[in-house]
Amino acid sequence: MLRALCSFDGEAMYSVDDEITPVYPVTEKKVPLEERFDRQLRIRGWDQKVLDEAKIGVVGDEDLLASLYIMSAAALGVNNIAVVAPVLDENLINTAKRINPRLNLIHLQGFYTHSLLDDIFNNCRLLVDLCQFGLANKLLLEKGHKENIPVIRGFCYEENGQEGFKIFTYLKGREWQELYQLICPNNLPKGHFDDGVFDIIVSGIALEETKNILMHGKVSESIISYERSKLEVSARDQRILVTGSGALGVFLGLGLAYTGFRRSTFMDPDVAETTNLNRQILFYDAVGKSKAETLARRLHNLFGIEADSWIEYFRRQTDISSYDVIFDCVDNFETRIVMSEKCKEQKKTMISGGTNVDAGQVVIYDPTKNKKTPAELLGLYDIVDERDVDSPERVRASCKYRPDPSVIMTNQIIAGFMVDSYRILLAGQEPKNIFYDSKRDGRM
Repeated sequence: MLRALCSFDGEAMYSVDDEITPVYPVTEKKVPLEERFDRQLRIRGWDQKVLDEAKIGVVGDEDLLASLYIMSAAALGVNNIAVVAPVLDENLINTAKRINPRLNLIHLQGFYTHSLLDDIFNNCRLLVDLCQFGLANKLLLEKGHKENIPVIRGFCYEENGQEGFKIFTYLKGREWQELYQLICPNNLPKGHFDDGVFDIIVSGIALEETKNILMHGKVSESIISYERSKLEVSARDQRILVTGSGALGVFLGLGLAYTGFRRSTFMDPDVAETTNLNRQILFYDAVGKSKAETLARRLHNLFGIEADSWIEYFRRQTDISSYDVIFDCVDNFETRIVMSEKCKEQKKTMISGGTNVDAGQVVIYDPTKNKKTPAELLGLYDIVDERDVDSPERVRASCKYRPDPSVIMTNQIIAGFMVDSYRILLAGQEPKNIFYDSKRDGRM
């Protein structure tokens, strides 16, 4: 049982001697809760206790979406989840249990087609509707209305040559005419459009809304939506370099694998730390081990892809000549400047992602169309000013002593958009830079 020991800005925190006892191999070390959640406990007003105690109900379908949401929620520290779904992804659920051994997951295998199944949702603080048939959508909205329970609705869709997703949080009193947009046209379960990259984004935004409800934050007042033309991407044999194997790199790797890209190299000089575990979900047993090696090995084992590792800093002399695209997932401006200049010199496509607690951006550099690199567009030269851009070791070492708050949601959202931007490029279309802000209505 957890106990509050001290407070930070009035919020309860966990005792340093509270520990997680793994339910998996005994060789995995116990992880103090305060260390595991350190980066999110630093967020002003953060309430880890409410995540620890809340029970969440999830309704899923025959796709990845519910499993991705459960995995990310478990990493955030949600311990009690009840789910009705015909199937869950075994690899993602095993990851959820290993990243959070306190996870109490109740799974009723089947479709949510009758209110007689509601007992599984007793005492739930909120419901997350991720399924693709109208009967369940209507039943859950009715339950939310009658019992005054928030319902977060998220789904992917394909229609009229367009693909996209929508997320909306229903609260009693929001009985507005646009609500029909959340009801799937097929009343009963049947085959439907699904996309692993969109699922990563949708699960991240739905989890952001979950956190806001539980911590009495503001949810979006309008439907959060994203839409683009349907893509035809046939070739997936591009050689891909991912620089940075932290939270962005992990979800980027998942997105590339779900899309079918087979040849990726992950570059990172660092080892996994306990404080990474609240967002870098594939490192559950890899504290002290190379991030790049662990990520490449996990993706190869899970998807059979050709994933290589490169344990090194990105420097001016780094050879990128054999790669078709460079994904920038680094966490410092100096390296991003060097990378931008290198890609401009060698005419390499670069997709740059950056995140903080509440927001993030994706900036695309296509050497055939863009004049400005990500570093130039984001004004990084003015930010860095006189600092030495060739000293990543010094810069990174200093960050260890001034760690920034970080959570899983913005990382998975931005990583998903990075992969989708590359798919748009390969389809011969022109992707737009994306600026996501979780505090803005509509988010994008």
